[in-house]
Amino acid sequence: MLEPKVNVKQGRLLLDKYFSGQTMDYRQMIALFIPLLVDQAFVVGLNLVNTAMISSSGVAAVSAVNMIDSLNIFLISVFIAISTGGTVVVAQYKGSGNDLMVSKATAGAVSSVSLIAAAIGLFGIVLHGPLLNLLFGAASPEVMDYARTYLIGSSFSFLGIAVVEAVCGALRGIGRTRVSLILSLIMNLVYVLLNFVFINGLDMSVFGMTLSVNISRYLAAACALIYLFRMDSSLQVKLRDLLALNWSMLKRILSIGLPFAAEQMFFNGGKILTQIFIVSLGTYAIATNAICSSLAGVMQIPANALSLTLITVVGQCMGSGNVQDARKFVKSYIWLSSLSFVVMAVLILPLFHPLVSLFHPPNEIIKDIFIVFLINTIAQIPLWSVSFITPSALRAAGDSKYTSMVSMLSMWLFRVVLGYLLGIQFGMGIVGVWLAMNCEWGVRGFIFLRRFLGEKWTLHKVI
Repeated sequence: MLEPKVNVKQGRLLLDKYFSGQTMDYRQMIALFIPLLVDQAFVVGLNLVNTAMISSSGVAAVSAVNMIDSLNIFLISVFIAISTGGTVVVAQYKGSGNDLMVSKATAGAVSSVSLIAAAIGLFGIVLHGPLLNLLFGAASPEVMDYARTYLIGSSFSFLGIAVVEAVCGALRGIGRTRVSLILSLIMNLVYVLLNFVFINGLDMSVFGMTLSVNISRYLAAACALIYLFRMDSSLQVKLRDLLALNWSMLKRILSIGLPFAAEQMFFNGGKILTQIFIVSLGTYAIATNAICSSLAGVMQIPANALSLTLITVVGQCMGSGNVQDARKFVKSYIWLSSLSFVVMAVLILPLFHPLVSLFHPPNEIIKDIFIVFLINTIAQIPLWSVSFITPSALRAAGDSKYTSMVSMLSMWLFRVVLGYLLGIQFGMGIVGVWLAMNCEWGVRGFIFLRRFLGEKWTLHKVI
């Protein structure tokens, strides 16, 4: 009868040893992490369901959505990067105990992210034709028709998701992850429900998906602003705070956000170039990539939640001036993230065939899907965490220029060039493209670890 109590006590001692310090303890981290984990699980799970639903419209529809989603990620990543800058600044002010500046940082983040998103959305709408022809001109006419509809519809929705991301980023910075979870659930659940109605019920295919994405994102944006103005008791943000730009605060946010935005543009630009390689391999290769990307997203759910949690944790540690805590927590998170991939592999691999059947793939590509998924599953265990957890910590400390430069160079020198060589020149196809991505993780992870073990990343002043 004593054994369960002993195990619980040992577990608490272990958590206290690796996840508690002067800045915060493991209980606070769990409170931050659980809502983010649930959020990531819902986002990835619902995207999986959406991909499965649109697959009922045929391989061309799946290919078009996957192609444009790669472009959407490129465009959306710019204002999500700026919102991450807001998260870092808010977290550091929270760590320093300055509530007034926390409020000003929140307002600055929402204003700047919204303006940038509106400009990017307009860019996508006006230049949709040249963009599609430049990037995906090799696709079939049917795929291009679907792609045009989805790109224009997605661009209209950018302002909505930008408001949600900015507000959620600020809330994560002060540790309000439960509220950010609720906003994310509103957006994603409404999206899936409307997709079910428009795609499965009314047979509206890709056009139905564009209606769903706009309604869900603007509904969530309205809820985010209502919470910010009417329901929040600590941030105390007013509408006039959003309209009156605070340039000094904007400069702080952009000093973190702009290098990250440049990194994301180059990083996702490289992914788009890789997507072009894949388009040249044919519709089956596009579908294989789409399905493997969805499965990889499932594997990364806990690790992505840990990465988001660590931004708040390190931000508050650095804001309070406690570098020792920051170092300790980063090491613990890297090991925990790698362990999460082992657990996910044990859970997901036996379910491979039931999961893949959700996408209704042609029998000819199931073997390729399994090979890519297996290689990526093994590679993620040692490589993903050092490649993505470490730079999140460096960025939260203000070391954004270095992390951005390394990410951009590694992406283009290894993933893009090596992907072209392996996938196209050496005839390895989709397997070669994914192998190149895994190699790039290893290179940049090694560089980030060396930076983390040094002192330079601790010397930046954000606030």
